[in-house]
Amino acid sequence: MSFQRTLKLPQDRIGVLVGKSGAIKSEIERRCGVTLSIDSKTGEVTIDSGSDIVQSQPFKAAEIVTAIGRGFSPHKAFKLLDEDIVLRVVDLRDYAGKSSNSLKRIKGRIIGLGGKGRRTIEEFTGTYISVFGHTASVMGRIDEVRSALEAIDMLASGSIHKTVYNMLQREKRKAKIDRMKLWEEF
Repeated sequence: MSFQRTLKLPQDRIGVLVGKSGAIKSEIERRCGVTLSIDSKTGEVTIDSGSDIVQSQPFKAAEIVTAIGRGFSPHKAFKLLDEDIVLRVVDLRDYAGKSSNSLKRIKGRIIGLGGKGRRTIEEFTGTYISVFGHTASVMGRIDEVRSALEAIDMLASGSIHKTVYNMLQREKRKAKIDRMKLWEEF
């Protein structure tokens, strides 16, 4: 049994996926046990596990390719090989509708002045965030990703930054208390 999936990447991310002299493509193939076929004209990337799906990680390869396509560096995308790390992609057009001005405004709210908004969410949650095209992507542990997605949802829905940061601070404090209680039980 084999696995085959085709993904479409933005043209300007194909070079990042391939890497210098094909290094990134080769690394994905080696570490995930798959074969990548890249059509640089259309942006289509086909992931094929061959006949030995047991020894390969085609789903992880698909996540890594998606992460690179959504603006993450290959270095960060390879963190998805850790089974505790997940990737979630939010389509910001769900908040902006068809208005390109609304989409720009929402992206600007998430990124913040000089990237401060994105960095603040990353610091509070321990995640990596990429705002690229019409999406916002979050990578990290599932509970951390949930908090970051909630912050992105609040910002995209119009909440003020201070309210979002206060929510993140409460979440972080609650997680710390929960960890302390867990240790007290032992």
